[in-house]
Amino acid sequence: MTTSVLVGFATRYGSTQEIAGEVASVLLEAGLAVNLLPLREIHSLDGYQAVVIGAPLQMYRWHKDAVNFIAKQRKALAQIPAAVFAVGPVQSPRVEQEWIDARNQIEKELSRFPWFKPISVEVLGGVFDPNQLTGLMKTFARVAPASTARDTEQVKAWAGGLVEKFYQPE
Repeated sequence: MTTSVLVGFATRYGSTQEIAGEVASVLLEAGLAVNLLPLREIHSLDGYQAVVIGAPLQMYRWHKDAVNFIAKQRKALAQIPAAVFAVGPVQSPRVEQEWIDARNQIEKELSRFPWFKPISVEVLGGVFDPNQLTGLMKTFARVAPASTARDTEQVKAWAGGLVEKFYQPE
């Protein structure tokens, strides 16, 4: 039986979905069965042997869909390996303090679930496009230029490291 992995994501502007797609591609190429779905559409983890949860950090919060998903799937998440990624830093060139702050924030968010023990937690670079912003976010960021801290090689390397942790021999 092929190991079945769910890659669930939350996104506001699409960047996290793109990263989740890259993660799913790496897992598929390694021979795992993968489903890629928005977290808000997932009602059960039945049939999955592992899960990846990805969501952006915005305004010092992890996307509410990720937080709600972990809370609702407590029983299932206690029984299968889970990996987490948070999309945060967007500055290029790299601003080290932004990465440190993002790591601290995801650790703080996950500490709300002391029972949840992911096998891997990664902070990945995101994309900032002020033209996609709306409402209050647009007001705050109107003078900031577009930027990206996305590193496809970092995403692939992290996802590749999950394969061995998720793989279940037949």
